[in-house]
Amino acid sequence: MTPMKEDYLKIIFELGGNRKKVTNKDISLGLGIAAGSVTEMISKMASEGLVNHEPYAGISLTDKGLKYAAELVRKHRLWETFLVDKLQYNSADVHAEAEVLEHNTSDRLATALDSFLGHPRYCPHGGVIPSASGEFTDASHRVLADGKDGEHVELLRFLDNHDLLTYLNECGLTPHESVTIIKHEPFDGPVVIKPDDQDEHINVSYKAAHNVFINEEKQDKE
Repeated sequence: MTPMKEDYLKIIFELGGNRKKVTNKDISLGLGIAAGSVTEMISKMASEGLVNHEPYAGISLTDKGLKYAAELVRKHRLWETFLVDKLQYNSADVHAEAEVLEHNTSDRLATALDSFLGHPRYCPHGGVIPSASGEFTDASHRVLADGKDGEHVELLRFLDNHDLLTYLNECGLTPHESVTIIKHEPFDGPVVIKPDDQDEHINVSYKAAHNVFINEEKQDKE
């Protein structure tokens, strides 16, 4: 399998393609490539049984695609954790390094790395690390942009994209912190939030707010 197809599998996995339909636009934004290129690659992957694709209805992972994706994501996130925790890399800078390392990581090495790190549950960006058998606790796929004004939420994880992570670092945001959504500015403007431990508001851009994942909405008890 080519590295490009692997990148597609990982981004579809990150966007929740194991349990919901994701759009060409979501993949395009996540990978930073043209929508036309996404359409062409998805068609190839569908013919290989890696994804389900219904025109205008979205894209999801098949069982075969999910198996590949979970294995790739496991190795990638283990290396990101190693680079941050053991080599003190900036969390925004580990993606490219992990991309190189994951392609040369055997299952045996991944198991040893997992043990060495103490079996971490999450990567530095808040993503769940699948087990050696491909099992994982499914995370919320609700994004900050879909939160409601006045809602108190937890920032669970960030999409693994260098520019996004650099931007969020500059905003002072980290996974697993709690914030209140103040308001959504109109015309694709930023989402204004207030972290629990700060008095100042932070403007999170429209694009970034679609790549920051928060907890599912709490249902009121009747």
